[in-house]
Amino acid sequence: MRLTTDHRDGVDIITVDAARIDAAVAIQFKDRMREILGNEKPRYVLDLSQVDFIDSSGLGAIVAAMKLMPKGGKLELAGLRPAVDKVFRMTRMDSIFAIHPSAEAAAGA
Repeated sequence: MRLTTDHRDGVDIITVDAARIDAAVAIQFKDRMREILGNEKPRYVLDLSQVDFIDSSGLGAIVAAMKLMPKGGKLELAGLRPAVDKVFRMTRMDSIFAIHPSAEAAAGA
């Protein structure tokens, strides 16, 4: 699982460079997120604009990453494609995560 980070407007943007977050890569995703979130910055944005598909394992991995955030820290989401957005809304995870239309919009928020 390839994740890249970029610092924009005081926010670290973590981009998922993959079309899927599913059972096959969920453990790799969590491990990589643990490394990145170890910097303990107060706010990260997870850019999912390249992700076409997410299953329950992928959703669980993102929730696990959120739980790795330091107290008071925020993990926000950006760039959800329609199929991924639908999963977050159907599971009511849209009430847990701040969701932005794009990484650029999130950085400016």
